[in-house]
Amino acid sequence: MPRRWPLILLTMLIVALVVFLMQRLEGKPPEFVFEMDSPALGARQTLTMEVADVKSGLRNVWIGVIQEGREAVLLDKTFPSEGILKGGSVNVETLEVAFVPRDKGITDGDATLRLVASDYSLRRWGKGNLQVRDLAVRIDTRPPVIEVLSRQHYLAQGGSGLVVYKLSEACTVSGVMVGDQFYPGYGAGLSDAAIHMALFAVEHQQGPGTPIHVRAVDFAGNEGRAGIPNLINARRFKRDTLPISDAFLDRLMPAFFNEVDSEPGTSNFDIFLKVNKALRNANDAKIRQITAHSDPRAHWQGGFLQLPNSANRAGFADHRTYTYNGKVIDEQYHMGVDLASLSQAPVPAANNGRVVFADMLGIYGNTVIIDHGMGLFSMYSHLSYVEVMPERIVAKGETIGKTGVTGLAVGDHLHFSMLVHETFVNPLEWWDGMWVQNNITSKIEAVERP
Repeated sequence: MPRRWPLILLTMLIVALVVFLMQRLEGKPPEFVFEMDSPALGARQTLTMEVADVKSGLRNVWIGVIQEGREAVLLDKTFPSEGILKGGSVNVETLEVAFVPRDKGITDGDATLRLVASDYSLRRWGKGNLQVRDLAVRIDTRPPVIEVLSRQHYLAQGGSGLVVYKLSEACTVSGVMVGDQFYPGYGAGLSDAAIHMALFAVEHQQGPGTPIHVRAVDFAGNEGRAGIPNLINARRFKRDTLPISDAFLDRLMPAFFNEVDSEPGTSNFDIFLKVNKALRNANDAKIRQITAHSDPRAHWQGGFLQLPNSANRAGFADHRTYTYNGKVIDEQYHMGVDLASLSQAPVPAANNGRVVFADMLGIYGNTVIIDHGMGLFSMYSHLSYVEVMPERIVAKGETIGKTGVTGLAVGDHLHFSMLVHETFVNPLEWWDGMWVQNNITSKIEAVERP
């Protein structure tokens, strides 16, 4: 029996050696997880990728650009080892590689982006498995050139505008920046695909001096800019104080009890504070989500319709101070126009468009939102009845519902709003057919002429 122990030990050693060699001689090379949005690389970008080797661990990662026989190294990183028995100590690494072609002597034109990784496998006489990935790229460091074709841009605080511009190359995104708000542009649908148009807005709190420019980003990530000649006329908006009574609270707040997740015993006053702040913010966020995307072509024609035989009861961007028992409890802006007519008066679509929302919307009650194309929307709130469904194409003047007292409405009326993408704008401009012709339609007609 004792004579067998050496043989058993030898067998165990051989088995252990075989297992060790099988593990340390594994043949799977490292893997790169790297996808490019475009084969073009611009003047400055960061290449983000993940490289992994779960078995032997990473040994080295080399990244470079090869162009006309020249090699520019972007990264050469060696990872630590835990010894011959265990291999590398790093199995997964996320890399962010800064790439500025000019700093590396790389010029515009075709090139190869090469990714090389090795691991701590004992393959290749201890040099490890090797992964080489070559990607054909195009170096493009020139930003797009933007030519502004429309020359006059007379704007009002809280108003709208349209700019027509031409791009020197195809771009992933282009449009107008007003302050820090971006308004996307759309192709004009002409034989010259380089011509684009963008509706934009000046928010009610943005006055003269607000920076405005056209921005375009090409497929390589290069950004071009062009100034827009403009004049912004300052506007002063009305300020109101609205006393909140217990009768008002007792009448309207019970309907909002569940919408603001109130606990049993919550006072109507506390419900109002949640409704006028948190629920209002949530409703406005929903509106921004709905109006973030629009049909690329204009559906509307001429000026927009106002509710027939109606009187203005509250204006656009009115600043409202809410008081209770003589104390200020909240402040908000009224981002629309309140129109009063007969009780449950038919509400016409202000212009041609596609219904994108028709449902209950918190403080706004029953609401319809119509997309008129190119980022322009109209909104109809506090309706007692809605006659249209989402995706319905409606014609100018077609009845979409009836006025009512839903939401936070006290009396029967229509809350009417206009938006350019996610920004509320003054409806008075769009009700004025002459303003629409001079500031919007004439610019579109100018580029449509042969």
